[in-house]
Amino acid sequence: MLHLRMIVPPDRTRAAADLIESTVGTAHLVVLPGAARDPAGDVVMCDVAREAGDELLRELRGLGIDKDGSIAVQSIDLSLSERADAAERESPGEAADAVLWEELTEATHEESTLSVTYCAFMVLATMIAACGVVLDNAVLIVGAMAVGPEFGPLAGICTAAVRRAPRLAVRSLLALFVGFAVAIAATTLFSLAMDALDLFSRAQLDAERPNTRFIWQPDPFSFVVALLAGAAGTLSLTSAKSGALVGVAISVTTVPAGANAAVALAYGELGQMWGSIEQLALNLFGIVLAGTATLYAQRALWDTQRGRWRRPSRKGR
Repeated sequence: MLHLRMIVPPDRTRAAADLIESTVGTAHLVVLPGAARDPAGDVVMCDVAREAGDELLRELRGLGIDKDGSIAVQSIDLSLSERADAAERESPGEAADAVLWEELTEATHEESTLSVTYCAFMVLATMIAACGVVLDNAVLIVGAMAVGPEFGPLAGICTAAVRRAPRLAVRSLLALFVGFAVAIAATTLFSLAMDALDLFSRAQLDAERPNTRFIWQPDPFSFVVALLAGAAGTLSLTSAKSGALVGVAISVTTVPAGANAAVALAYGELGQMWGSIEQLALNLFGIVLAGTATLYAQRALWDTQRGRWRRPSRKGR
């Protein structure tokens, strides 16, 4: 269940309340006339099943409440209410399949914004991966994959494509390319420093490296895994399954490929560098392609259920 708290201009309170009452999957409607001070208005609260949340938010925004008042949405971890249970049963579909597009846009906006913290995570993840590459240590590679924050901008690109949000697309692309550029540049300098300390060596980079050789030798399986990871990552975001997102993070060779490119650049190994960049580009493209297709499929699924969210008003019950 979701909890909605709104500040509604008085002239639209009746329309908002009627809309909530006529929407399948809502419960616990509360109207507090004149309770809001900034901005001035009425406070309207209700609970709604996640399955019906996106449609209700769309209709409420159609009333202009987000412009002249406010709409806040919170997830309810526990609701002990027979009425809430009935509201969830009334709602078509399953909560796990529902997509809250406003929530997804907000989440990807935050995760795809270029910031010092984002760049710091990118740099640290790439440096950890560089150590894993040189030492041929799969544990370090997996750790670097989990630390890397690059899926945020990738999800932002997918969301922007489906929602036709050019600003989100530009922000996500900027974070993605600048983040990798900064990380690769910093890791190249890091590799040179490690070489000066006799902790890295060209011989280690040129060795067989059976555990990490795949990083700079892309093949069809790389693209297949990227497609699968893109779909899984998108589903994890739309269903708020953070555990699944961690699994996606450690399944795709993006940060390790950037790290191998940086170490190879430091030693002038251009063949490995370009192979790593090809691997990186292949994975990024596969994730975006699959993620966008997944979001289109989810939107089409829920569009077929429109028109099932209205019921007779419960007034007088």
